[in-house]
Amino acid sequence: MTKPEILRGLLDPGIIAIIRADSSAHLVEAAEALLAGGVTAMEVTMTTPGALATISEIATRFAGKIFIGVGSVIDPGTAQEAIVAGAQFVVTPVTKPAVIAVCNELGKPIASGAFTPTEALLAHESGADFVKIFPSEFLGPAYIRSILAPLPMLRLIPTGGVTPATVGAFIQAGSVALGVGSSLVSRDILQTQNWPALTATARTFIAAIRAARA
Repeated sequence: MTKPEILRGLLDPGIIAIIRADSSAHLVEAAEALLAGGVTAMEVTMTTPGALATISEIATRFAGKIFIGVGSVIDPGTAQEAIVAGAQFVVTPVTKPAVIAVCNELGKPIASGAFTPTEALLAHESGADFVKIFPSEFLGPAYIRSILAPLPMLRLIPTGGVTPATVGAFIQAGSVALGVGSSLVSRDILQTQNWPALTATARTFIAAIRAARA
């Protein structure tokens, strides 16, 4: 899959599920439940045991259906390993130009983590495709709007504090996509393996972002 195709997949519908778990067991089923709800982009964080094996399995099983990425990447070596394992995009929690460089060399999109305008601009100038504003729950949609006022060239993906109730405000503030963690893939759902509930929540998020963009 080409980089432009992956970029389109991250932007449409624009909900990126963040899977952070204590175990990699049943994460393939979780991915299937998310897909059934219309969420086609998801990342497995490197803090999840067996993350690379899970990414590889999801990439193989759902080829052409799911855009699978790796999250919580903080060094270029891990980014490269994850891409070799099948990750189609990389997400970092902080601004690391070396990680951005590796992703560009390998032709994979990267959402570089940042919090301040200075970090966001550094990520952009270093070649990041997107800037993940993290954690975004503390300052909310107003902060996204404030950053974009002097820096309209940035493609921002807020992560943290994104719920069905806040999706509209984040999109209207100028976000190009949204990273959604525990409000979508909760620890309780993973522990109980309540896949119908996960699918239903995914549908709620998709409906919210489509309504916000309408």
